[in-house]
Amino acid sequence: MLRGRATRALRSTATYASVRASIGSEGATDAGANAVRTLHRGLSSTSTTMRANAATERERASAVGLGEFEMKGVTLRGRPLYLDMQATTPLDPRVLDAMMPYMTEQYGNPHSRTHMYGWETEDAIERARKEVADLIGADAKEIVFTSGATESNNASLKGVAHFYKDKKRHIITTTTEHKCVLDSCRQLEREGFDVTYLPVKANGLIDMKELEAAMREDTVVVSIMAVNNEIGVIQPLKEIGALCRSKKIFFHTDGAQALGKIPMDVNELNIDLMSISGHKFYGPKGIGALYVRRRPRVRLEPIINGGGQERGLRSGTLPTPLIVGIGEAARVAKEELHRDEVHVKRLSDRLINGLQSRLEHTQINGDLEARYHGNVNMSFAYVEGESMLMGLKEIAVSSGSACTSASLEPSYVLRALGVNEEMAHTSIRYGIGRFTTEAEVDRAIEATVRQVEKLREMSPLWEMVQEGIDLKTIEWAQH
Repeated sequence: MLRGRATRALRSTATYASVRASIGSEGATDAGANAVRTLHRGLSSTSTTMRANAATERERASAVGLGEFEMKGVTLRGRPLYLDMQATTPLDPRVLDAMMPYMTEQYGNPHSRTHMYGWETEDAIERARKEVADLIGADAKEIVFTSGATESNNASLKGVAHFYKDKKRHIITTTTEHKCVLDSCRQLEREGFDVTYLPVKANGLIDMKELEAAMREDTVVVSIMAVNNEIGVIQPLKEIGALCRSKKIFFHTDGAQALGKIPMDVNELNIDLMSISGHKFYGPKGIGALYVRRRPRVRLEPIINGGGQERGLRSGTLPTPLIVGIGEAARVAKEELHRDEVHVKRLSDRLINGLQSRLEHTQINGDLEARYHGNVNMSFAYVEGESMLMGLKEIAVSSGSACTSASLEPSYVLRALGVNEEMAHTSIRYGIGRFTTEAEVDRAIEATVRQVEKLREMSPLWEMVQEGIDLKTIEWAQH
């Protein structure tokens, strides 16, 4: 009953008149925030209508949020359009609708076994567990809820290494993994484990022969990301899984950027452990999951001890609203996977073609075929990287992983591909998703072209290139 009321309330307030009225008495910052909230309120239950409404509401948000304001030392003119889907995705309104009852009326502790409040929330959690499992072809009993992919990655690597430490003490990963995987491996090295960091080829993919050559009798786990968070390349999961199974080595993959975006079947791919993050596929933040295979069984030593929840693998009271949210996000993702793939591919092609047709000396980082198309990582030669990013303040984009974006160093992922430091510094990651529109892509193209042309006009290197001078032949004097 509450779910229906929440939906009607959210939708009934989504009118342009209400946004205009709210602007009259509020500042630009509040106006922009209200307009964006109205965007979500106006979304309907079908994906096609949702995208159309999203486009309309974002245009309204731009129209009403024209006042300038300062945030974090940056002067903004209205809210920027959002193209940073690898950092996080907006909450799908259907997910919010499913969560609402468990944040208001059905608030019981799912571990309370003596009354209805606990029973109903426990049932909701088990339904969500099945929905997550169905998305990846797993059994519900193989899903362990966590706080997110960082915890899942830590639990996988440290858990399996510690459990089998008396027999196996070698781990294989790659140099382009997420920082939480790399840091977990470094921690295990400090504990005496041996870790092999495989390089990747120029296209971002691993060499299967190098992987096989690195395997040893005491190798306990291979951890290779499914879809890279910075460049979007998809590793050959099926081949990796088959090789690991033949060698009786566990295969862990960080699936945070893959779930709900590309088809993933843990049995077809021979995946033994997989990390999942809710907010990467239109679910809430603060919730994730870990797939742990039961046959052949994978044993883990828990990294969090306590009340023994989640079969003793992850103690702590389960956050029912968040789990219901990730379950609904998984259900919607399974239902709309093909539609989302087609939509994202079309807009990705539009973005790439629009930029490359108007700007020369650009490059797409990562393999052009084995990739998730919603992640477009491009470098622009002869511009200064930080100026490039700051100049695109009307677009919410990134220069790499949100977890390491505070660093001014060039992306370690791009350097691992062999991208030179100058080009790595000028990389921009555009993230396209379920609710991205053609109008937003076109605005991103115009803003990027305008900024690149502006910076190149200021660059003496660009002037030399225009005159036909090969910069590699110049001997630069040192001072």
